[in-house]
Amino acid sequence: MNGKSFKAPAMSEKPASPRLSAASAPARSPAPRAASQRPVLPAVAAPEREFAFSSADFERVRALIYKHAGISLSPVKQDMVYSRLARRLRARGDKTFAEYLDRAEREPAEWETFVNSLTTNLTSFFREAHHFDILAERLKKHAGRNPLRIWCSAASTGEEPYSLAITACEAFNSMTPPVQIVATDIDTNVLTTARGGVYGMDRVERLSRERMQRFFLKGTGSQAGFVRVRPELQRLIEFQRINLLDRTWALQGPFDIMFCRNVMIYFDKPTQYDILKRFVPLLKPDGLLFAGHSESFLHAADIFRSLGRTVYERTDARER
Repeated sequence: MNGKSFKAPAMSEKPASPRLSAASAPARSPAPRAASQRPVLPAVAAPEREFAFSSADFERVRALIYKHAGISLSPVKQDMVYSRLARRLRARGDKTFAEYLDRAEREPAEWETFVNSLTTNLTSFFREAHHFDILAERLKKHAGRNPLRIWCSAASTGEEPYSLAITACEAFNSMTPPVQIVATDIDTNVLTTARGGVYGMDRVERLSRERMQRFFLKGTGSQAGFVRVRPELQRLIEFQRINLLDRTWALQGPFDIMFCRNVMIYFDKPTQYDILKRFVPLLKPDGLLFAGHSESFLHAADIFRSLGRTVYERTDARER
């Protein structure tokens, strides 16, 4: 890749999880054969779960993840929750979900793993590409001496903040653009992947050859089949853990741009409004807030106004 490569010890990458999808429907049983064709065999009972998982267990999980992460789990997610948490029961040697949940509530390390297990991290480079076109136009208009500050509030495994960094480099035609990016997430596992900046080739296959050559190093040896983002991009980004439900955020505002995409869909409307209200003083009066394609903040029209294409500004933006 333009003669540039990197060699490093093998690194494990946590693949992006699908978005809290509903449990798959059970496979349809074949139609029964006529008695003359084959003797009727006794029905085989479906395999029982390794751990008992009652409705009360599920409701406790729902209450905990809502209280501490703001995520509203649908009742149809029961199978998904069982699948993800059963691994933790097995790993910790717990016999029941009640025993495991008691452990998660008293052990901070296990609580972090519990939250990581139930959060999802579907992402890709330049997802919803029109937002990056809008961002590039805004960056090109910047003529101030101070660097532009961007907050990516759902960094996941890093593809989005690195896409922001690439956009800035292209807008200013420089590997050291006047941009500072703060990238946060609740999941410590995905932040570790993001900081490393190493991705399988399948994660970057849609990027142009020009971007691959300019912004990535090709892995060799034990890293064959992987790429790493260039150090110049990594230096533009500060990664840190932030739970949007925490009462205080370790952030220094204001920001020119805020990306909060495809995370609000997991919060109910009152929680969304509370978070959006806290965004206001952190966003400059002329700043932009980017949301996900399936998200709408019409219920917060008193504080954020839509500019179209899931881009918002403060309602007082033109009053100052």
